[in-house]
Order: sequence, then C-alpha cells, then structure tokens
Amino acid sequence: MRKIREILRLRFESGLRVRAIVRAGVAARSTVQELFRRFEASGLTWPLPPELDDLALQARLYPRAAAPPPVPLPDFAQLQIELRRKGVTRQLLWEEYRGRHPAGLGYSAFCEQLRGWLKSQDAVMRQVHKPGEKLFIDYAGATLSLTDRHSGEISQVSLFVAALGASSYTYAEATERQTSADWLMAQRHTLEFIGGVPELIVPDNPKTLIAKACRYEPDLNPAYQDFAEHYGVAVVPARVATPRDKAKAEVAVQVAERWIIARLRHRVFFTLAEMNTAIRELLTALNARPFKKRPGSRREAFDAIDRPMLRPLPQTAYEYGSWKKAKVHLDYHVQVDKHCYSVPCALIGKTVDVRLGQRLLEIFLRGRRVAAHARVTGFGFSTVAEHRPPNHQAWVERFADPLRQKAAVIGPATVEVIGRQQGSRKHPEYTLRACQGILRLAKDFSPERLEAAAERALALGAFGYKNLRALIQVAPAAAAPAAAAPTPTPHEHLRGADYYQ
Repeated sequence: MRKIREILRLRFESGLRVRAIVRAGVAARSTVQELFRRFEASGLTWPLPPELDDLALQARLYPRAAAPPPVPLPDFAQLQIELRRKGVTRQLLWEEYRGRHPAGLGYSAFCEQLRGWLKSQDAVMRQVHKPGEKLFIDYAGATLSLTDRHSGEISQVSLFVAALGASSYTYAEATERQTSADWLMAQRHTLEFIGGVPELIVPDNPKTLIAKACRYEPDLNPAYQDFAEHYGVAVVPARVATPRDKAKAEVAVQVAERWIIARLRHRVFFTLAEMNTAIRELLTALNARPFKKRPGSRREAFDAIDRPMLRPLPQTAYEYGSWKKAKVHLDYHVQVDKHCYSVPCALIGKTVDVRLGQRLLEIFLRGRRVAAHARVTGFGFSTVAEHRPPNHQAWVERFADPLRQKAAVIGPATVEVIGRQQGSRKHPEYTLRACQGILRLAKDFSPERLEAAAERALALGAFGYKNLRALIQVAPAAAAPAAAAPTPTPHEHLRGADYYQ
C-alpha cells in the first residue's frame, strides 16, 4: 500500500502523468492506469483522509477477487546460452519450457518474445535528458585516504558523485562509509549544492537504499521513502546489472576519479572537512572547464537549462531517520536503544514501526502515527499520561504528587529518582511500593545520605530500591578520608626547604 500511496502522490502532488510515472519505473503502465481507474470508482479524493489506514485503503481500491495465475516467462538469457550449443533448436527449447510450464506460452509467442529479446541486447539508445528532470547518483569505485592525526593510521573513505542529466553539472563529496545515512545526507547536500529539486533521482540498487530490486516495481527502504516524500521527488533505480540506464552517472564517476581522486592522491588529509574543502575547489574548476565537443561548460549549461527548471527546496532541510520494528510490551511501552517510550495502551501486543530521528522518535501503526517523543539516550522511560489505562491514570493522579512532595523535602536528586520510578513498572502498585521503599531510606539512614545516594544512582543509571540501599551502605567506606600522614618530630637531621636555596 505504500507503493500505491506513492503513485497517487506523484500524480496529484508532483503532477506526473501516467507515462512519466511508468518511465520512472514505479509501476507498469497497466498497473498505474488500473489504479487510477479504481481510485476514481472508489469515490476517494486526494489528499486521502487521515483516518484511512492501509487496510481500509486496500479494501476500497482492491476488493478481494480471484485473479488468474500469470503466465510464466522463460529465462531468455539462459535460452540464448542454450541456442549456442550444437543441435539445440528453438522447438526443443520450447518443448522443454512447456514441460516445466504446461500453461505457458505457445510456440509462436515463445519465438516472438525470444526474437525481440535477442534484438534488444545489442541495441544502444542514446538518452535525451530533459532540463531539470534527472539527477544521477553513484559512488566511485576508487577511494581517498584519510590519516589519523595522532596514530598516523590511514583509512579509506568513499567518494559520492552526482550529475544532472541535461547539463552534466557535477557534485562530489567524501563520506566515511556508504551507509544509508551517508547516501541520504550526500543527496541532501547535492540538492543544496544545485539549489533545487529535480523531478527524478536515478541511483543504482544498493541494499542501503533499495529494499528489493525489481525491474518493474522496486521497493525503497523506509528512510529513502521519507527522503523522497520530503523533497517531493520520484526515485527511479536503474535496472539491475544495466549500467546503460545510468550512463551519465558512470561517466561522472570516471571524470571524478580522474579529476578529483587522481589529483588528491598525494595530499594528506586529517579530517573529512579538509578533504571536502579541497574537493569543492576541484569541483569549481571542473564545472567551469569548457566542453570538448560542444560550446560552454557544465556551469554555463546548468545556469541556462537546468537551474530554471528545478523546483525550489523545501523550507526545512531533510533530517535523517532510521526505521525499525518494535513490539508493544504489557506496560504499553516500546524499547528502543535501552529507553522505553509509551504508546496508547490499546496497542499492547501490536508490532509497530519506529522512526528514529536525531531529535524526534515517531511510532507508526499501519502508516498512521500513534505517538511521538523527544529522543532520549540511555536507560529510562518517556511516558505520556494519555497513553495510560484509566485505572493507571487514576493512580497517578492520586499518588504521584504526594510522593514527589515528600521527595522534594529530601532533595532534587531524590525527586528525579521518584520521577524515574513512576511509569516505569507494569502496574502502578509496583511503582507505589518502590517509591515508598526509597522514601523509607531517609528514615532508616538519613535524608542527607539518601540524597547523596540518589545523585550517584542518577549518574550510574540505577534507580531501584535495592540499588539505592546498596549505595547508601557502601558510601561511608567509599567516602572515608584517608588517614593523615604523621607529622615528623623536629631533630638535627631535618634540613628543611631553606637548605636548598
């Protein structure tokens, strides 16, 4: 259903027609046309209602119906190899194919499709790029060297390369690795460098970007899907093992290897910032360099044909966020990186999608956001009062304030420990007992020792009753001052500081 929402977004928000969507590789022409027909028949309008989740949208667009099984196609590449063998004929290959697939193609259709496939192998189509339409991206095979300032150890870093189709205007950037964050942040910097957004981005099929490579309907990773939606751009991966689909990127990589990597091979860089500064200087010269077979330069062609056709950048820059799945526990929290975040209690036992941004953590169920929290590192709980069941809310309203008032008399660290306890248990009764036990330590020992133990507990990330009691009991021995050295008795052999002046 995420693919269906993407097709509808490209049609109604980006204004792409059926042919442009098909050319983008998002789906086949028949699929797109059928989707638009079903969308009109369903009576839905764009934008879709926020309460319409994926299951409801699927029921509106694709009611259950028995579909005929697809006709299996032969492996044309393998057939080409078999035809080179002596004595192997097309009739024999068709008979073997029908033996494996009795409901497959007839002999005439088999020969026609095989003939068309063989002809297409040697044909090379010169691509004509519309201004501002496509941005080709890839990583160079060669690497750059980064030196550790202290140890002198040399590590290899990758070079990201991007080029616009019409003007060949080029951007390059060094990244430590080729992770999903490196790919997406490099593309963000590319769009900021060119000062606009093209219609399409054409990458290869790395696992960090493309969840499932497919010639007709490739699936983007959730993080890359977020990037595409943020900038309103369509992503069109090249076909697998088909470098001609991104010939512009292949040429740009070759130029970058010769113009950037080769020129920087003898220079020593200690940080990526230094390296990227040197790369920017070379990029300026590269884009200003005159073409050999046509007038002007990359920069001039970009200003004349590509820049006017680019759409403006969004007001806010893209913020990278990774995705993961999590199960809602009995305490209506999901755990992410040792920290627990609450969701509505009705979702207990459900599996949800979690988006981890740099500052914000969002939780989704079937494409709908159900909770959002400020991202926190380290052990702890982030709980929204409205997410609790009614009986838990009543308990919190009854006991939370009195417990904090008693803790406030002892000290701020104790208040913080009591706050960490509240909402961290599966049932309020456990929280009440734990908080009462912690406050009882002020009577068993002293308020001062409890406050000191609470400060240490906050630093260690251990807030349980047993942890605080143990910290109080070991505190006197740990904090005992060392015995003072005995003062020597004056006698004639002690020279003193004046002797050395």
